Amino acid sequence: MMIIGVYGAAGCGREVLPLVRQAHPDHDVVFVDDGHPMVKQERVFAYTDFIGDGDVFGIVIAIADSTIRRRLSNKLAADGIAELSVRAASAQVLETVAIGHGHILCNNTIVNSDTTIGRGFHANLNSYVAHDCVIGDFVTFAQNVACNGNIWIDDDVYVGTGAIFRQGVPGKPLKIGKGAVIGMGAVVTRDVAAGDTVIGNPARPMVR
Repeated sequence: MMIIGVYGAAGCGREVLPLVRQAHPDHDVVFVDDGHPMVKQERVFAYTDFIGDGDVFGIVIAIADSTIRRRLSNKLAADGIAELSVRAASAQVLETVAIGHGHILCNNTIVNSDTTIGRGFHANLNSYVAHDCVIGDFVTFAQNVACNGNIWIDDDVYVGTGAIFRQGVPGKPLKIGKGAVIGMGAVVTRDVAAGDTVIGNPARPMVR
């Protein structure tokens, strides 16, 4: 039996591991975590121990932080370990969608037509991406994110639970800059600059 690792045994990983088991019922699925946390009734391996097993099928990276996710993705590539994607049975990816490797689509997520998404995308429960969106690498959607049509999201953006993006228009998409953070429940009606954190309705840059 081939073995699959879920990298990250914290909350995100514990939610993703059952999805991996559902998607790969003929494989052995375990946690990989260099902190060696205790997880009830589950085995946890350090990375070096895990990749020493000759029957490794691949790893799913289940860590919300985009910086860590990118670093681990690059490490897997350098070590020749397959980085796997996983989609819940209830997730939907419609026609003419391009989505990079290493993505996780949790229950009731939807990616609509004519959308392009980079690698390492995470979409948590009940989030959706509408038509004609362009999303970069290592973008994270928490639960219940409403990403309406004609939105461009750059790399490493984090979108909090319940955030809503106003729909853009053809030729003038709503743009979210690299590394921006969209707060929980934010209603984004205008472009967000790279690195900004926005909160509220309508969303405004957070005063530090």
